[in-house]
Amino acid sequence: MNYLPNKQGFLGIENKFKIKEKAVVVPFGLEKTVSYGSGTKNGPKEIIKASHQVELFDEDLNCEPYKKIGIKTLKPFLIKKKMSDALKQISQINEALLKKNIFPMVFGGEHSITSGCIIPFVKKFDKLCLLHFDAHADLRESYNGNKFSHASVVKRCLDHKNVNVISFGIRNISKGEISFLKKNKRKINIFWAKDKRKWDLRFFKNLIKNKTVYITLDVDVFDSSLMPATGTPEPGGLFWDEIIKIIKIAAKHSKIVGADINELSPIKGFETYNFLVAKLAYKILSYRFINFKF
Repeated sequence: MNYLPNKQGFLGIENKFKIKEKAVVVPFGLEKTVSYGSGTKNGPKEIIKASHQVELFDEDLNCEPYKKIGIKTLKPFLIKKKMSDALKQISQINEALLKKNIFPMVFGGEHSITSGCIIPFVKKFDKLCLLHFDAHADLRESYNGNKFSHASVVKRCLDHKNVNVISFGIRNISKGEISFLKKNKRKINIFWAKDKRKWDLRFFKNLIKNKTVYITLDVDVFDSSLMPATGTPEPGGLFWDEIIKIIKIAAKHSKIVGADINELSPIKGFETYNFLVAKLAYKILSYRFINFKF
């Protein structure tokens, strides 16, 4: 695999010590089925650019996590034009990383990529829990005639019999999705945004305990006041501390094997939103690889 020089990659660090990478950032700015705002194809490069401003010391973990992880970034490459080919492409990339016991951190692009991202994990593990952060349930069978739409991605993941889903932040769902949800309660648990003050995170801890977990995060899970730089911003969403707390619980009580972050649509002149996503990615990797107590 061809990597960017560390100075140009995620976090922008010129490592002066040798450490074998445990995580690889994969920029995959696929944009084919966006249904409102566009620009997600530019998300990965802006996240990487903003990451150069992220403070490397983590006050929560009391260390510089990157020194213990080893993070490389794939050099940008041409994404296949046909949706099925693009999903196969990201699947093959993740499979190659997984074979080397490397953690893939994929930066989309639109959320549809997740159905391709998880395929090697579905094949490798008997059961896979999708920890899903989103404003939307993404449980439609198809959207605008496309079964691989960003609005159908969780439904496509659930096509695999060994996948179950825990969703946080949902606050936009169709009548048809509600019907599907009622029929599949054993495979889907939703922590609705409207109920966040009443969430029982001890129940979540028990749900996720000892599970093999893949994180997929659509940035519209954040409240639109915090994250307007996305194609489908929604009011009534989650805030930084709420999401970090959930990720910490997952990192402490389960085995997180991969992640993707999607749907950042950068707004020129407003780098704050790009920075938020870059810091979030660093937090996910840090909690995944650094032992901590809380």
